[in-house]
Amino acid sequence: MSEETKHIKISDYDYPLPDERIAKFPLAERDNSKLLLYKSGEVSEDVFHHLSSHLPQGALMVFNNTKVIQARMHFRKETGALIEIFLMEPASPADYELMFQTNGKCSWFCMIGNLKKWKEGKLNRDFEINGHKLTLSASVDRTKAPEVAGGTNHWIDFEWNNGNVSFAEILEAVGELPIPPYLNRETQESDKTTYQTVYSKIKGSVAAPTAGLHFTDKVLKSLDEAGVVRDELTLHVGAGTFKPVKSEEIEDHNMHTEYIVVHRHTLENLLKHDCSAIAVGTTSVRTLESLYYMGVKLEMNPSALETELHVNQWDPYDYAHNDDGLVLVEGRVVTVEKAIRNLLAYLDKDKLEALHSSTQIIIAPGFTYKIVKMLVTNFHQPQSTLLLLVSAFLKGDWHKVYDYALAHGFRFLSYGDSSLLIP
Repeated sequence: MSEETKHIKISDYDYPLPDERIAKFPLAERDNSKLLLYKSGEVSEDVFHHLSSHLPQGALMVFNNTKVIQARMHFRKETGALIEIFLMEPASPADYELMFQTNGKCSWFCMIGNLKKWKEGKLNRDFEINGHKLTLSASVDRTKAPEVAGGTNHWIDFEWNNGNVSFAEILEAVGELPIPPYLNRETQESDKTTYQTVYSKIKGSVAAPTAGLHFTDKVLKSLDEAGVVRDELTLHVGAGTFKPVKSEEIEDHNMHTEYIVVHRHTLENLLKHDCSAIAVGTTSVRTLESLYYMGVKLEMNPSALETELHVNQWDPYDYAHNDDGLVLVEGRVVTVEKAIRNLLAYLDKDKLEALHSSTQIIIAPGFTYKIVKMLVTNFHQPQSTLLLLVSAFLKGDWHKVYDYALAHGFRFLSYGDSSLLIP
């Protein structure tokens, strides 16, 4: 199975996407977006605010509650050169929550725009918070630039001269929201609202989990009234989500690592719902499907450390499976329920309320979905790993969805329309 998947040609996942079909801005009412319905091979359409009428009563629906941070900062050198620093991942402290509470100094792995103009020295930027003048300085520590995200990131030390101001406040004052590059426009004030889900809570993403952008309080209320059970997890979306597949075969594409937090109640909710869920967005899919493989790792080694639960890109394809796609460990079938119970036992052992881990999982044709039974998602870029994920979910039938969307005036990508996929 793994070899066939690794030799998938990304050129087979192409389709024509004219620029005018890419939604540059969202609709004024986000839940008025169109909703494509794919049910067992049949395609139709509705309006997003009718979503609850298409979902089974009592089903578990899982949302990604990450919040997009104002991750893009600009500094001007004394020479006039403009340097862009794009925050990618916390370095010190490495914990997202601690990072945003940090006072005085912190360090991040960052991408740098116009790096050739910044050979050495500190960059400074003056600004005000609540009438207090502050200076933020940035410097590159070239001894600490590891091979993170394909070696494109640099370790940047930030310092500011007011110990009472947190890094979260700094970003609020000088950061810009990093909207997707394919929108081909500057970030606008309206994006601060429209490029966040209404249920976003946990700061850390540099891109929105865009399937969630269609939800309004009204739609969430209609889900509750329809008996749909809502739960949340956190996956901090990295800029790697926009990374194009440049290799001919996906074997040579290096998936980015993303950080996840899943609380005990979510695992318990999964058990109550036969380990089945409706995922809102591909980030929720990647997290939920990674849980199974984390549980498999605990089946192999019950005393595994948190870092050892990381799901590598090819883990799902390299294990021995039975005909149902379940992993075999020493001849034993690891059911989805067993994997989830292993994760709960792991939390119990260390008296933890949440699982903190990371995933690099690539979901492509040849992958067997274990937990996600229905998917709410937007329309993705041609030749992207997200299109591979959708194809795997629809057992190759993605063309039917995209041909319909192109022929019926659907809007594409982050601010575009939505779909409900039920294989």
